[in-house]
Amino acid sequence: MAEGAAGTVGAGSDVNTAGNPTEIAMAYLQDEKPDGDIANLNLGELDLTTDEFILDKVDIHIQANLEDDLVKEALKTGVDLRQYSKQVEAELQRIEQASIKDYIKESQNIALLHNQITACDSILERMEGMLSGFQSDLSSISSEIQTLQQQSVSMNIRLKNRQAVRSHLSQLVDELVVPEAMISTILDSPVTEQEFLEQLHELSNKINFAKELCFRETLACSDIQDIVDRLKLKAVSKIREFILQKIYSFRKPMTNYQIPQNTLLKYRFFYQFLLANERTVAKEIRDEYVDTMSKIYYSYFKSYSGRLLKVQYEEVADKDDLMGVEDTAKKGFFSKPSLKSRNTIFTLGQRGTILSPAELEGPILVPHTAQRGDSRYPYEMLFRSQHYALLDNGCREYLFLSDFFMVTGNSALDLFNSIMGKTLSMFLKSMSTYVSDCYDSIAIFLCIHIILRFRAITAKRTIPALDKYWEAVLELLWPRFELILEMNIHSIRNTDPQKLGVLDTRPHYITRRYAEFSSAIVSINQTFTNERTNALLGQLQIEVENFVLKMAAEFPSRRDQLIFLINNYDMMLSVLMERAADDSKEVEGFQQLLLARTQEFIEEILSPPFGGMIAFVKEAEALIEKGQLDRLKNEDVRITQLVRGFSSTWKQSVESMSQDVMRSFTNFKNGTSIIQGALTQLIQYYHGFHKVLNQPTFRSLAVRSELINLHHLMVEVKKHKPNF
Repeated sequence: MAEGAAGTVGAGSDVNTAGNPTEIAMAYLQDEKPDGDIANLNLGELDLTTDEFILDKVDIHIQANLEDDLVKEALKTGVDLRQYSKQVEAELQRIEQASIKDYIKESQNIALLHNQITACDSILERMEGMLSGFQSDLSSISSEIQTLQQQSVSMNIRLKNRQAVRSHLSQLVDELVVPEAMISTILDSPVTEQEFLEQLHELSNKINFAKELCFRETLACSDIQDIVDRLKLKAVSKIREFILQKIYSFRKPMTNYQIPQNTLLKYRFFYQFLLANERTVAKEIRDEYVDTMSKIYYSYFKSYSGRLLKVQYEEVADKDDLMGVEDTAKKGFFSKPSLKSRNTIFTLGQRGTILSPAELEGPILVPHTAQRGDSRYPYEMLFRSQHYALLDNGCREYLFLSDFFMVTGNSALDLFNSIMGKTLSMFLKSMSTYVSDCYDSIAIFLCIHIILRFRAITAKRTIPALDKYWEAVLELLWPRFELILEMNIHSIRNTDPQKLGVLDTRPHYITRRYAEFSSAIVSINQTFTNERTNALLGQLQIEVENFVLKMAAEFPSRRDQLIFLINNYDMMLSVLMERAADDSKEVEGFQQLLLARTQEFIEEILSPPFGGMIAFVKEAEALIEKGQLDRLKNEDVRITQLVRGFSSTWKQSVESMSQDVMRSFTNFKNGTSIIQGALTQLIQYYHGFHKVLNQPTFRSLAVRSELINLHHLMVEVKKHKPNF
């Protein structure tokens, strides 16, 4: 109640000073009117007769009052409203009096509260002043912070700009400044020291930078241009002297020029520096190197080639050493000595091993060592040694030129040709001279395949420098090989059998030459097949087959002709199969010829002792096919003679035939095969003889009992089978 009174005083009173609490309470009470008076006042002011009173609104108020719970309770209990109104008014007065007493009772507290509120107001007023000061101070600080922030951003931008300028300027200054260490090193240090090479790189960078600054017309360039130029001239002078000294060292006798070449490769930047800064000196060094190495290679290979020819076989083939030439030595005191054996010209022997990887890329021949040992070599070994030295030096030189002189493609090839061109021309000229008088076709063919393999090696190493030279060599060798092969073909075609001496059924030396030569060419040609070579070999084979037939025709009897043919075919086939593949055209051709002639020979040797029986069997089988066997039913005497004659003479005939065959054929294996074929054919004929006599037409013949049992005959025949 006291708090409510205090709130009323604070709100409705204008008292600003402290006083007697009783007076304060009374003053407060004087300002208020009782609720009853207010009600009376309101009722007194109410004018129910005025036109402005709106009955509708009265109804609304009445309706609202009727909704009140007290009114409802009063109406419900039937209380008199006037009496009830007075009762309420009295109650309100009582409450008012009690409230006044409470105010008076709490007047001390109310006054104290008033004073406290006044003190709080003054404190709050001072605090408001302080906060207003703080607010103004903060406002000024905020503006200062904004100013500082703007200054900081501006300073940061200026700092970044200065740092960027400083980095560019420091780099510019570093590039412009020529340190004392560089000057002393370029002037005083030998070019072979690593420090000189490092300072030369730095000097090259400064020269390039100075050129760039001059292009941009930078004023600072003039400050260093003079000293940079003088250092460049000094470096060029020292490098020129060093490289020329190394090049001149190549010219000393017995010098291994690969060592100074490797030294130059370590300092390849020297030439790069000259090429970038002093092209005239670079050209001078390049020309000097080309001139020096061209002379060195030419002198070396000319001397080496000349010494190699001194260790070649003295006996070489000439134009008379052809396949179809008669194998007789030239006679006469002043006649040229012939080869010990012309067959060696057509025999490969161990010469083919030169194409093996170990021999092909083996060490080159040392002529003076071979001369001391009195060793001699065929031309293809000299050719291999010479061209392997060329391949090895050529590949190394091409790689050196590409690396040191920094050239590629056609420029590298042109530089290589300017060095090696004279040497290669010398090779081609000497080779052309030799090849034009060479008749050793196997040597030429081996040289061709040596070049083909060397070309493959350079292609594998990706060295194109010698490609044109390989092609030029092949253009020299191929026509010569084909010419020699055609000369041999013509020599066989024009051979007169009657001028070849005494006839003999053994293999002829011309066919042996062909067999050895053909097997050699076929075995070599298997790796790098050449169709032109195959065509020429086909022509040669046809001519040899014709020659064999012409020689066989010189024998009077067909038996000797067949023996000659079989011996020659067998010999050629055996030699070919040693080197050529089993499915090669030459092997297949001679196998068919040998099989046909062998079958004919078997019939030929069976004919004398068993011709009657064979003729009867063939005649009877033909009549059986026609169904006319009865035409032989009156041949009893003939059949009896055949049965008894075979039974009595077959063993002697087989023995004699075996011995004759073994004497006729030089190849025991071939003779054995022929005997086996003959005995097999004999058993087949005798088996056919049995079948014919088992026909109804001849079953009544008594002589059938004298036939030898077929199984017994086979057992007996096996006893005559030769074992080798």
